[in-house]
Formats: sequence, C-alpha cells, structure tokens
Amino acid sequence: MEISEAPVDTVSVESGPVGWASMLAWGRRRWLVALGAAGVITLAIGLPTDVIPNPVFGRPIPVTWWSYPVLAITAVLGGLLAATYVRDRSVVEHLDRPGRVGGIGGLLSFFAVGCPVCNKLVVVALGTTGARQWFEPLQPILAVASILLLFVALRYRLRASGVCAVPASVS
Repeated sequence: MEISEAPVDTVSVESGPVGWASMLAWGRRRWLVALGAAGVITLAIGLPTDVIPNPVFGRPIPVTWWSYPVLAITAVLGGLLAATYVRDRSVVEHLDRPGRVGGIGGLLSFFAVGCPVCNKLVVVALGTTGARQWFEPLQPILAVASILLLFVALRYRLRASGVCAVPASVS
C-alpha cells in the first residue's frame, strides 16, 4: 500500500492573547527590542533629514512643526512593529507580509519629514521650484499615509500574534 502526501490545509488555533492585549504579555526581551528599534529608527530618519540637528547633514528649508511628532510616532510604531518579529520562546509564530507594509510606511516617513529641495529624486523629477510647489504640500499627506501604514502593519501583526497555523485533521 502506497501512502501519498497530499497537501494539508491549515487552521488557526489561538495560543495566547490576541490583538493589542498581546502586548501586555510581552517579555522584557521584546520591550528592549521595541525600545532599541525605536531609537535606531529615530536616528535613521532624524539625522539625514536634519530633524535632529547635526553637523553632517543640513537643510536650507526649516523643519516643519509637524515633523517632530511624525518622527516620534514613526519611531514608536516602528519599534513596536520590530518587536513583533522577536520570536517568543513558548510559541512559534507564523506571520508574514506586514513587514512590507511597515517598510513602506517607514520610507514614506523619511520622505515626509525630509527637506523637499534636498531630495535628489524630487529635484531631478520636478526641479527646485517644483519641489517647493508640488512636493512640499504633499509631505503632510505622506506623513499621514506613513503613520497609517505602520499602524495597519502593527495591528495585523498583533492580531495574528496569538494565532499559529496547525495542520487540519484529515477526514
């Protein structure tokens, strides 16, 4: 008698807190990763855009007032999102895809808080005047879109955090 390996469907089984409540169950390791990632994100976006003043980078156009809260929110959401990728020792997680959404959100934050005439791609595409007239007014929209994408990615990861795929029983 020959045994064939047919594809097995999977079902989700809850194995812990799901959603925002799952953050309450995080261990020290995840919170340290969230804090560290938030710091790295703050520096990775804040230094080259000169939102955090430094001697290496500069910008001819002053930082907008809303760049600071956008940078802070991006760092917090990005740090929390990064912490969802830390494997819990007691549960094997089966989560994919929201990393792309979060990555796009982080990239949009970079463009949102950056100097419009310092962005070489924008200046090549639109010229300096076009960067000020067309791209600069779009930056707040990019900021909101980036925060929404990071929020959606984090929400997806947290909703799936207490669920793992297990093979369905074969009837």
